[in-house]
Amino acid sequence: MTPGRPGTSGAAAAPEPGTPGGRGRRLVPAYLATGGRERPRGTADFDRLTVLLSTDQQPPETDFGPEHRRLWTLLRPGALTVVECAAHLGLPVSATVFLAADLVGGGHLLARSPVPKAEAIDRTLIERLLVGLRALP
Repeated sequence: MTPGRPGTSGAAAAPEPGTPGGRGRRLVPAYLATGGRERPRGTADFDRLTVLLSTDQQPPETDFGPEHRRLWTLLRPGALTVVECAAHLGLPVSATVFLAADLVGGGHLLARSPVPKAEAIDRTLIERLLVGLRALP
């Protein structure tokens, strides 16, 4: 019992992972999902907004861990960005990059750069176009 707080012990009960009341601690640390590596495999350059899409080639259970399979399964219905995948999996973005790089290297995922922002409209070009359209008979 904690002094001054009747009915409580010193330790607060941690919420269960996935419960609506809060976030629990992961049972497996994120660095274990990466195999303890410091750098992802392969040469793919991933940004947090890189778009990932699964292929029809399911990752074999012998070559990849459960987090790899969860990522591949998450992407079966359609494409998501790395940061969206990280949120769904409850992993840090950096750990998700490791998993995605492994799966891209094995041909189980496709990755593409995010769509670049459109450039600002060139007002003079639009004005010249408008003048040309008005000059048409």
